[in-house]
Amino acid sequence: MEALLRLLEENGLHLIERRGRRPGGYEPHTATIRVTPGLSARATSSVIAHELGHAMLGHTPTADSSIRARQERRADEWAARLLIDADAYAEAERARGTHPASLAFELGVTVELVTAYRRLLRRVGDTTYVGARMGRGQWEHRAPIV
Repeated sequence: MEALLRLLEENGLHLIERRGRRPGGYEPHTATIRVTPGLSARATSSVIAHELGHAMLGHTPTADSSIRARQERRADEWAARLLIDADAYAEAERARGTHPASLAFELGVTVELVTAYRRLLRRVGDTTYVGARMGRGQWEHRAPIV
């Protein structure tokens, strides 16, 4: 949580606790991230990271549902990369299997972020790549599947 709070401060963002229709929100005009009080620690950090993703990606509110859906997906993926370490994910899969809720519990994030993280994985043969791109050596992390 300290790393998240530091990121907020470094980027001139404010964090408030206030109830809303959703667990969190980002208001670009005031550089404010809102989180609902009373959430679990893993939900709170996941919501803050998701809303921080909106801020870092320059998202603005829109009425266009397709743009909004794309923004939500990208914010989830940004948050997943921030909060989920590739080695920890691999270890959690070895220990708990592939059930998303079990992985979320083990990693201290929400199921939505585990799902987003999985969208970033590429499995080829007995190796898993994170952030894979085209060409040899073009990945952020590589680990054998055990």
